[in-house]
Amino acid sequence: MQIQFYTRPNCPLCDEAKLMLQLVAEDVDFEIEEINIEQNDQIHEEYLIRIPVIEQDGQVIQEGRIDYPTLFEALSK
Repeated sequence: MQIQFYTRPNCPLCDEAKLMLQLVAEDVDFEIEEINIEQNDQIHEEYLIRIPVIEQDGQVIQEGRIDYPTLFEALSK
């Protein structure tokens, strides 16, 4: 399974989200495609005030404050 993790440098919430993803990855098998929103103007415009954003198959799993229970439930289906 592949998920998309929209992030950008120097983002404390993104750093926390990455740690949550790593914790969930210990229990659930998935790959993370990390997308720096600052490398694409269109993505930057869409996600600027929403990051971090975690998506799977085009569906947002969670954004903003990321927590283990929500991620685990969504990714272990």
